[in-house]
Amino acid sequence: MEGGGEALFLDGVGEVTVAVGDDGFSFQPLHQDGVRKFVASGLRVLESKKRKEVSSSCWSSIIMQPKLESKLKFSDVYAVELLEVGPVCEPWNARATVQGKINTEMNRFVIHTVTRPRKRPSPWVPCEYIFGHKDQQTCKTWVEHIKTCINKEQDRPKSLMVFVHPLCGKGRGCKNWETVAPLFERAKVKTKVIVTQRAGHAYDTLASLSDKDLKKFDGVIAVGGDGLFNGILNGLLSTRHTNSYPPTPEGFGYFRNNMKCQEHRNNDLSNSELTGDDANAISGSSNTPDDHEPLLSTTRSTGLDISSSDSSDEPCNGDQVPLVSFPNNWFRLGIIPSGSTDAIVLSTTGERDPVTSALLIILGRRISLDIAQVVRWKSSPSAEVSPTVRYAASFAGYGFYGEVIRESEKYRWMGPARYDFSGTMVFLKHRSYEAKVAFLENGNTHSLTASAENNANGVQTLQYHQNRHRKTICRTNCLICKGTSTSEQNSEDENPDSSRTACETPKWVWSKGRFLSVGAAVISCRNERAPDGLVADAHLSDGFLHLLLIRDCPLPFYLWHLTQFTKKGSDPLSFKFVEHHKTQAFTFISSHDESVWNLDGELLQACEVSVQAFRGLVNLFASGPEKMENTAPRLRNAEAWVASILPPERAGM
Repeated sequence: MEGGGEALFLDGVGEVTVAVGDDGFSFQPLHQDGVRKFVASGLRVLESKKRKEVSSSCWSSIIMQPKLESKLKFSDVYAVELLEVGPVCEPWNARATVQGKINTEMNRFVIHTVTRPRKRPSPWVPCEYIFGHKDQQTCKTWVEHIKTCINKEQDRPKSLMVFVHPLCGKGRGCKNWETVAPLFERAKVKTKVIVTQRAGHAYDTLASLSDKDLKKFDGVIAVGGDGLFNGILNGLLSTRHTNSYPPTPEGFGYFRNNMKCQEHRNNDLSNSELTGDDANAISGSSNTPDDHEPLLSTTRSTGLDISSSDSSDEPCNGDQVPLVSFPNNWFRLGIIPSGSTDAIVLSTTGERDPVTSALLIILGRRISLDIAQVVRWKSSPSAEVSPTVRYAASFAGYGFYGEVIRESEKYRWMGPARYDFSGTMVFLKHRSYEAKVAFLENGNTHSLTASAENNANGVQTLQYHQNRHRKTICRTNCLICKGTSTSEQNSEDENPDSSRTACETPKWVWSKGRFLSVGAAVISCRNERAPDGLVADAHLSDGFLHLLLIRDCPLPFYLWHLTQFTKKGSDPLSFKFVEHHKTQAFTFISSHDESVWNLDGELLQACEVSVQAFRGLVNLFASGPEKMENTAPRLRNAEAWVASILPPERAGM
């Protein structure tokens, strides 16, 4: 079977020779006439009866592949199985016969793999190659050999915990899971499916899950939106991530840079208590039709005493179960997009397609993802200091971003439409907030704006900043995200639990004044309304936050700024009243009594916070965006303009 090749019949092509190599197998038609039809005819994506089992939005217009691949990589094969004796067809539109008969009955086996449209490589489409042979044992031998080869792909998951939001995205959660579940079943991936029943269900389940039980799974999947993913993220990290609080500038106080989180393990979650403002945040309906996964606040510290940073990667010895900690090389998170915006999926895969995401999970693709640790020191100016830790995967925002979420709570009866309505109302109020922001200046990266000083008097001019930096967009196999060649990153690899913000002489830069909004993008935050996202060149795993300070300015100027997000290739951060700083950590102070932050679409009341980025804190079942298409609609009214930069509808329960 190795090397030379064996003659088989390929459905839709005819007789071919199949040769197996180290990374895959190739096949070629035996006859010259077959070569012509091999290239011209194509390949069935799925038979009609199969399409009833597994379907995708991108399949409605795809019946045939324009060109049949002559080589299949084992890394792209997710299943192989024997079929019953059945017909093996000649090339389509051909009159030729096989051994004198049309559609000869043969022993058959099918190889399930993926293919990508050549002009738009982001969506992945499952396809099948049906081979036939007169000898049944030959087919069995091929099946066993291919199974052995694909089982060598060690990154593929064997068991997954799946949380399904039944009502997110107008009820798409359950429907999308029913669509992709046959793919997992065919690939022999075990799934424990939990349909969320109430607010905080996913958070509670994971925060209370023992390490012994968690080690039974290779990852956790969210069938929902960004909010559900955020609940899963916080449920995992709240008891399994140990590190310093974010560094703070001199004079801010509370904790020094080397101050460690409380180091203890508390598996008894029944003793945890909700803080007052967070309790109010989850007091709504337990099964809301919009995307919502509120963060459950507890009075305990988020840190754990992990004896070894590598313990989570080692197998269990006897009855000893190692603690599960993050960063973690073996455990991954995944998303089957079913929300209203799905910004995390679009930023990490380039495609908002449930089948593409399911195939990336099944094939075990892997990328690292930065996570922002947000520490609330005080909920209001008069409150006592009580550090509360939260995590965000995409965005943390204050001012306009927080007020939209808070305002929307008044109009829950409107359903998802309340976000557009609330966004318009908050925009028209045009409210600004007095605040102070200190960010840690990166020694190797200059500020991306002309000055961090108060430019409030200069906002009347609409001149763009000159000498803007050259944008490097994050893509598959991104060199910046891999970035293991620099001495700084090598030193970090020696101590994987250390934060990138820990430097000997950090330089803090203060920015004071009135702001319409303060935001920190962890990733680009792309969505269908904002095709380039909030920050087009934000990377998935470079260890940086993109701090966006929008100073007070006239309403028309702010509207002009917002409309730029809807245009692909535009530069909404180039206005003089916009500050854009690439930083590893920042601190925010406000004297406003009702200051609220939006963390991945969830409310957090806080007037003093510190935020830092942890490079590659979690791993995701994804491979990075291969190519971005301009899918943004043309928005022509103020409501749509404002909606284009609204935080994601809260995508979870």
